[in-house]
Amino acid sequence: MHHKPAILFVCLGNICRSPLAEAAFRLEAEKAGLDAHTDSAGTAAYHVGSPPDPRSIREAAKHGIDISAYQARQIEQEDFTRFTHIFAMDRSNLSNIRAIAPEVVAARIALLMDVLDGSGGKEVEDPYYGGDHGFAVTWEVVAMAARQLAKELTS
Repeated sequence: MHHKPAILFVCLGNICRSPLAEAAFRLEAEKAGLDAHTDSAGTAAYHVGSPPDPRSIREAAKHGIDISAYQARQIEQEDFTRFTHIFAMDRSNLSNIRAIAPEVVAARIALLMDVLDGSGGKEVEDPYYGGDHGFAVTWEVVAMAARQLAKELTS
């Protein structure tokens, strides 16, 4: 039986990288005609209920996606059964996710960059402390991963 793919993108605060990854994947899934549930979360509770960083909102808008209504949330136990894939943006978030994961996990937990050949183990750098350019770089990286992921899930 095929379950609908459900993808959760996770970074630290859920306001920069993971909302961009969520937006990029929604776009690619739509292009590929893939019916998937998509969400994002943070491992920390710093920004719960807040919209994405204004720079993330601007970057997504450049690609025709409005993420201004997204609300940051923290990853929770139910996510491990609700999602088929949980992708961390970097190693520290990956270890945080694994630390709170129940013993039996249905979801595939991995670094987002592991979906790209030759990029396994690479991290999506946090653009938070930099300028707008970092957000453009983040978009390029997560969009590449999103494209590959959508391709894998439709093949």
